[in-house]
Amino acid sequence: MTLSLDQLKEARTALDTPLFAGLSGDDVAVSFEFFPPKSAKMEETLWNTMTTLAPLAPRFVSVTYGAGGSTRERTHSTVARIIRETDVPAAAHLTCVNASKQEIREVAEQYWEAGVRHIVALRGDPPDDATGFVPHPEGYASAAELVKGLKDIAPFEISVAAYPETHPEADCPQADLDNLKRKLDAGADRAITQFFFSPDAYFRFSDAAAAAGIDAEIVPGILPVSNVAQTRKFSGMCGAQIPQWMDDLFEGLDDHPATRQLVAATVAAEMCRRLYAGGVRNFHFYTLNRADLSFAICHLLGMRAKSSALKEAAE
Repeated sequence: MTLSLDQLKEARTALDTPLFAGLSGDDVAVSFEFFPPKSAKMEETLWNTMTTLAPLAPRFVSVTYGAGGSTRERTHSTVARIIRETDVPAAAHLTCVNASKQEIREVAEQYWEAGVRHIVALRGDPPDDATGFVPHPEGYASAAELVKGLKDIAPFEISVAAYPETHPEADCPQADLDNLKRKLDAGADRAITQFFFSPDAYFRFSDAAAAAGIDAEIVPGILPVSNVAQTRKFSGMCGAQIPQWMDDLFEGLDDHPATRQLVAATVAAEMCRRLYAGGVRNFHFYTLNRADLSFAICHLLGMRAKSSALKEAAE
């Protein structure tokens, strides 16, 4: 029997070393993002997630900050608990929305007093009833201004956002890159990208950033797709493209959650493996307060759980 070129290609692929074989995980570092819980049950879910992921020894975990500062107290209490009960460094998100410079100073000082040394500084999304971002008359007009202001308050480690497929409000990709450079020049230590579903999107963005004189670390943000409809909504808001092949893979799985989880882990893990092949060693996972998918991907990348990292477990 004569094999076609396509068949030969598939045969070579099937005989190659397994994609994740031989990865020790020793050179991989990860971080995880959570959102503050709204109820006691959600807090229990978050803490179970934290208990599962902490033994992977993440560089840090971050806790988001709702539109218009709507979760300020819950964000603070969640971060404070992580610092109090674990050995994992915790970062708090902070935005410019609906806050004066004095209010932001008070929040930042409270974080510093609670032991927070890392802030994810964002311009922030406007409240749901607003048509666009409008700076507070006595506040910061941009994330770059916020970064500079935070550095004047305390020597925080600061992460900022980057958009591989361009921020929806940016005039063009170059304008978006210029904005990122302003944030880094203002004192930010690294950028964490919005999620994306194509490794090429990240690599193209990294190359463009380097060409623009940006030499800071750009950490890829990874969103394992646990909820397809929710991901489509998120993608529409932030400008991330869902490839047609990925849409096709999830078709018909709305009523099959276990299968959907398997597909989601496979898709995200393969993308991380391709990023790894391109030299990426640091990954930031948008967990949506669930551990399973992120833990599975880290395991495939060779990472293994170490100590519990929970202070109460060591006592």
